[in-house]
Amino acid sequence: MDYDRLDYANRDAQMKAFPPHFELAEKTGLPMYLHNRNTQGDFVEILRRNRDRFSKGVVHSFTGDAEELRSLLDMDLFIGINGCSLKTQQNCEVAATVPLDRILLETDCPYCEIRKTHFSHKYVKTQFDSKKKERHDISCMVRGRNEPCTIM
Repeated sequence: MDYDRLDYANRDAQMKAFPPHFELAEKTGLPMYLHNRNTQGDFVEILRRNRDRFSKGVVHSFTGDAEELRSLLDMDLFIGINGCSLKTQQNCEVAATVPLDRILLETDCPYCEIRKTHFSHKYVKTQFDSKKKERHDISCMVRGRNEPCTIM
């Protein structure tokens, strides 16, 4: 669910479209890969009502607050962290409290890199040469494109 992108699907459409995914997870026994952005508690509430219908799950690109994190961890979910998860000081403080056995590092390639404007950028020690995609060559990365090597 993503309330920051209501131009793709409004709230009501998302509220209707999300619950059927639990039926699929229940039928297949497969884990769920979950997306949540700015849903004002709707996402967590739907998960609580349906948590017994799927075995495992990861909330990818987590950007929530400490209370939301506690709720997700209490439901035995994994937490995916990438550059979008580390934009602000609050994001970094919350991400630092995710237990190591519940954290998954993500690139969300080609998106969600740690940008120079992100609070977390000061912690990045490894830098890669990059060029605009129009000038790209194999000796460097495409500027603004996240790659798996950036999570080292």
